[in-house]
This record gives sequence, structure tokens and C-alpha cells, in this order.
Amino acid sequence: MTATVFPYFPAKSWFERVKQVLSSKPQDKRQLITLLRDAQQRNLFSTETLDMIEGALKVSEKHVRDVMIPRAQMVVLELHAPPDQLVKTIVESGHSRFPVIGENRDDVQGIFLAKDLLDYYASEKSENFNMRDVMRPPVFIPESKRLNVLLREFRTSRNHMAVIVDEYSGVAGLITIEDVIEEIVGEIDDEYDIDDQVFIKPAHDGFYTVLALTPMAEFNEYFKSDLSDEGFDTISGLLLQAFGHLPKRGEKIELGGFHFEVIRANARRIQLLRTSQSS
Repeated sequence: MTATVFPYFPAKSWFERVKQVLSSKPQDKRQLITLLRDAQQRNLFSTETLDMIEGALKVSEKHVRDVMIPRAQMVVLELHAPPDQLVKTIVESGHSRFPVIGENRDDVQGIFLAKDLLDYYASEKSENFNMRDVMRPPVFIPESKRLNVLLREFRTSRNHMAVIVDEYSGVAGLITIEDVIEEIVGEIDDEYDIDDQVFIKPAHDGFYTVLALTPMAEFNEYFKSDLSDEGFDTISGLLLQAFGHLPKRGEKIELGGFHFEVIRANARRIQLLRTSQSS
């Protein structure tokens, strides 16, 4: 088989370079990805650009069930909870949107935006807070919906969160527009981001944000702990063994006197943790 020869390209945008690669007329998606990877190895465009292109190609093959936040890991607000209790949940989670439930997690009544509490606390009115007055209607979608279709619907409807239902109309989980976009462009910076050179950073109320690549020796030194470092270079390695699988965002575990919650993870590795010492 004759090897594909790529000509030298002068300074061009990555889009123009990709179009030049595609002039080879790949016959299927697999061949296309092979050509793109070969072109990246020839420094025609960056690794980040290649990752984004591959993400865009693969997103049409994925369904919401592949990236959703499972029902058990959903952070929810109760319909009749008082404002002070809502604030506590919002601050502890760090999220900006929440499903509002009635009797149980299958009874999703609406979507609440954390910023709507600002009006309540800023107002001098004496009326009691009523969740029904401020929450948005929920959007329900099936587990089988493809991510590219959902992204298009998010863009046209301007919704940023959808509740996922299974074949029996029970709540299976939820998904946000950020979850879909991250499948294309990679992880998006959020309120939990810390400098890559700072492994551990105090957050609030006894919690810490911890990079999953924090060396075990540094973790133990910081917390004056003695978690086992036998066979593990980083806290990520220890947690992967403890979970027994690659955890998704929101999964929690108690280990060695610490509470760990996965704040960020992708299909390959854990990236960021929320940690506190067990009482």
C-alpha cells in the first residue's frame, strides 16, 4: 500500500490545514481519523486541535446515557426547603443549576438557578420565599438521545440542563450543556479550578480542592496523614484502586479518615477532587 505523502504547508490557519488533509478523500471515519493523526504528527496542527476535531466527530456517536450524571449523584433542592437550607446546599455543591424535587427524585418539579436567591436576600419585601415562583420548567429527555442532537436543542431553546428519564419514565440522571461541550473541547474551567502548580488549596468549611495528580508524599505531608503510598505515586492511583473503577464526576468515597468527592474526571482519568477529613 502506498503511503500518503503530505506536502509542506506555509503558515495557515488550522482549519485550512485540515481542509488540505481532507483533500486525500478518506473513505470512512476511521480513515479520516488516521489521516488527521498522521497530519498532527507532522506538526500541521496542534494536539489540542486534533483532540477537538476527534471530539466533534465522536459526539454524534454518543448518547446522553454515556455522559450523564447518574440519579444517585444528582445534587437536588427540595421544593419546600427554606432559603437558608437552599443556600447551604448551593454553597457546598458549587453548582449554579439544580433540579427541584417534590416527594422523591422521580418527582422533578422544575429547575432552580442559584442566582435567583440573590433577589430574595436583596429584597426588602416580607413575603415568604416560594420556590414555584422562581423555578423554571424542567426539560425531560430520553437516555437514548444523541449528544449532537441534544446540543442543537440546548442552543435553540437556551436551556442549559435537562433531566434524563428511562424507559419507565423514572429519572435516570441529568445532563448540562457543559457536559456535552466538554466532550468536544475537553474540560472547561470552573469555580473549582486551581493552579496546576498548586496541588492542594483550602476551599471553605473544612474542604479542600485537590489535584488528582498530587503526589502521595505531598498529600500526607500537607494533612499530616499516613495514607498508603505503596504502589501509588499520586492520590489518583490510590482512589482508582479504592473505587475499583474509573469514577465519574460526583462519585464519593470514604478512605483513611478522608472524604473524597470527584469534582472533575474524563473518560481516561480523575482530574480534581473535593476533600475533607472525616469527623
